[in-house]
Amino acid sequence: MYKSLVERKNKWLRFLGDVSNERTMYLIEADWGTKNTVARPLPWPGLVDERIEWAYESYNMQMEQMEWLPDDRIPYLSPYTGTQIFAEAFGCKVHYPSNDMPFAIPMFGSISKAASINVPNVHDTPLSSLFEIGRRLRQKAGPDDILQLPDVQSPLDIAALMLNKEEFYVAMLEEPQAVHEMVLKTKMLLTAFFDEWFNEFGTNCIAHFPSYYMEGGITLSEDEVGAFSPNMFNEFVLGAINDLSDRYGGIGIHCCADSEHQWENFNKVKNLRLLNLCNKYDLIERSIIFFGNTIAQWPMADRLPPPGQNPAWLSTCPADARVVLTYKASDRIAALETAKRAEELAWKRNTAAASN
Repeated sequence: MYKSLVERKNKWLRFLGDVSNERTMYLIEADWGTKNTVARPLPWPGLVDERIEWAYESYNMQMEQMEWLPDDRIPYLSPYTGTQIFAEAFGCKVHYPSNDMPFAIPMFGSISKAASINVPNVHDTPLSSLFEIGRRLRQKAGPDDILQLPDVQSPLDIAALMLNKEEFYVAMLEEPQAVHEMVLKTKMLLTAFFDEWFNEFGTNCIAHFPSYYMEGGITLSEDEVGAFSPNMFNEFVLGAINDLSDRYGGIGIHCCADSEHQWENFNKVKNLRLLNLCNKYDLIERSIIFFGNTIAQWPMADRLPPPGQNPAWLSTCPADARVVLTYKASDRIAALETAKRAEELAWKRNTAAASN
């Protein structure tokens, strides 16, 4: 049952490209064996060495696991950041809790000030440290080993981090041109960053969240869309993410908002490779049926299945839907048994899709 790295990559490409009957991917969460001896540091700027050491040991553990566990995980090197990195590049201060992830503090007191901000040079901002982290991880591991993308918020989500939310949402109604200006500038910074990132590290990558493999394309979080109407999605969100998808050859989206009223709009996103919705079980169950075979999905519900068992929503999932399944196992024996059952399930689903 061993799957080489090449086989795993090719399976992800078939699955995301929808050029075959590959309908099921699965990952088994490691909850056994050797634990990472390096405690995960918080992603603070003064802890770069510690972040690199943790990411490198995590990578080695994934490489070791790949040798005996035939799931679809691809080992990767993580630059490991919080959500604040692009808002910080525009000048937002960052709060660093002692026991939680950092976050950006809104910088501007008015939409007009926010809209007039200049787009910074990537290497004149803290974003430059991510290139250092990427280089050093590649030096420790190998020049072609796969990097995960840093935590990427959408152009609108970055803009929403830079201004108090109550003023930002009001501005979407009363001063839409200023919001458009902010979104344009955040998109310009994202583009400048990822042009350099992909030029230096290549376009083969692991998504920022969750950890799926892509060759070409960009991934981002679109979490503000639960707070406004479908018409506002069309006005402030769709154009920017379609531009990014066109530029980089596809896009993957994570969303943990209550976004059901935006699902028709997600279907308008160009070359949407994968949609990751994280939400209540009932919403996930409906989303699986709604999107069907149109978009690959990695559903994450708040109702977790028992270790080694399929999620309950799979029973109502369309036979030809492309889905990623996540399992947990208590030890290696259980993990191998789960992998065997998952492979059998994948074969059955692929066979059913081929017969339709």
